[in-house]
Amino acid sequence: MSTLTIQLPESLKKPIEALAAREGYSVSQFPASAAGEKLAVVLTMDYLRCEAKAGRPADFEKYLAAVPDVPPPENDRLD
Repeated sequence: MSTLTIQLPESLKKPIEALAAREGYSVSQFPASAAGEKLAVVLTMDYLRCEAKAGRPADFEKYLAAVPDVPPPENDRLD
């Protein structure tokens, strides 16, 4: 493990301390978890952008055309 010192405004520090106490983990686990989640999001977005660049619009149109034009099931409607 590495040590990293960060400065947080009180407006963030106090809720983090309260959440950590409520959930039963240490305050230092919160920023480590948050950093891991953010890293996963950024890496996923990078991956999806790369995949999107490799995609071909003609292939997309072909697969989209194969989707049946039917209303959604009752449990999948927005109205």
